[in-house]
Amino acid sequence: MNLTVYVESLGCSKNLIDAEIMLGILNKYGYKLTTQKKNADVIIVNTCGFIESAKEESINRIIELGLLKQDRLKLLIVSGCLGERYHQELISELPEVDAVVGTGGYDAILEVIQESLKGNRIVQIGNIDKMFDEDLPRYQTTPSYSTYVKISDGCDNFCTYCIIPKLRGKYRSRRIESIVKEVKELAAKGVKEVILIAQDTARYGIDLYDDYKLPHLLQELNQIEGIQWIRLLYAYPEMISDELIKTMASLDKVCNYLDMPIQHCSNDVLKRMNRRTTKEALVALISKLRLNMPDIVLRTSLIVGFPGETEENFRELKNFVEEMEFDKLGVFEYSIEEGTPAAKLPDQIDQSIKEVRRNEIMELQQKISLAKNQNKVGNIVKVLIEESLDKDSEYMGRTQGDAPEIDGLVYVQSNVPLKEGDLITVKITGALEYDLMGEKVDEFSK
Repeated sequence: MNLTVYVESLGCSKNLIDAEIMLGILNKYGYKLTTQKKNADVIIVNTCGFIESAKEESINRIIELGLLKQDRLKLLIVSGCLGERYHQELISELPEVDAVVGTGGYDAILEVIQESLKGNRIVQIGNIDKMFDEDLPRYQTTPSYSTYVKISDGCDNFCTYCIIPKLRGKYRSRRIESIVKEVKELAAKGVKEVILIAQDTARYGIDLYDDYKLPHLLQELNQIEGIQWIRLLYAYPEMISDELIKTMASLDKVCNYLDMPIQHCSNDVLKRMNRRTTKEALVALISKLRLNMPDIVLRTSLIVGFPGETEENFRELKNFVEEMEFDKLGVFEYSIEEGTPAAKLPDQIDQSIKEVRRNEIMELQQKISLAKNQNKVGNIVKVLIEESLDKDSEYMGRTQGDAPEIDGLVYVQSNVPLKEGDLITVKITGALEYDLMGEKVDEFSK
């Protein structure tokens, strides 16, 4: 097969893995892969359909890439969450789209392309509740030293604001043996950092083993030679157990870092969100995490402007942020999503109020982040080098406390040449709101 394929993945890292599996399948069957869209015979846009802004980005990108059909492009295929949610609309309203592939159909990408080349417009949805085909190949697009590993798909939480269960199906865990095998293969290729992802990583294993198995999985992964950092994203607080906390604290390769989306702290708002926690439980959990791992970096995400969020609710949230002093924090303005219970709730909030509330929290968090970074000046830390900058002897990297693309960076001065993927010792010499500056030091001169 001489056709050249370009895949562009939008949205989250979980979506990215689906794109990598499609690339892996096509690579296995002889398609040429390219990172240059202008050289492609086939373009696959792996879309996000989670919130309104993501849907708009996806549609705009589809239309933009569709213009390449005036040149050499033969097929434009839409996959991912937007394809799952609006497959009929995409086919009927965008004539440049040749096929739509849902979240349960990406493993059939080879057949979709072959059928589309015959001139047929295809909708391949599939079963969003099907179990993993753990033998599917995967083509890594992240840097050689760091990648994501999806440990489950789907979600059973049914938060009232979220459409994910309708797009991704029920919660489905992968087998421990399959995950360990994949990580061993990644380590053999030179991967040093694995980032575990799911819709809710803390829930891992309950559907498959009738027990929460994330602690056991971490213990297994910690033994794999070559892996240096194991990072956890998307761990909902409701299922973060004492066992998980103690396991994280005891394993040397597991980063003292936790991405824990809480969305709000007001018990009234949490109840309307169908979140199964309380403000009191969150405070207790955060205290326990910091007691067991004093240097833990906590990241969270919040939603402001949820239906019925009063000024009092918002002030409570702002005070909570000030008191908890999260290391990393993102804020989303509530987005009305059709098909979700929250879209039908009374007391929807004006967009202008959402924007003001988001800005207030982010301004507060900026001050918290700056103070925390300033306290790191003088510390000796490990930094994973990601890029050489134009300036002589200056590099860019991340600490254990920084996940790729969503957290801060460390700008490193070094008198010796470094390369991407090097894990070095750095003394922090300066601080900005979100980033740090430092200089490489000898491990033995700390």
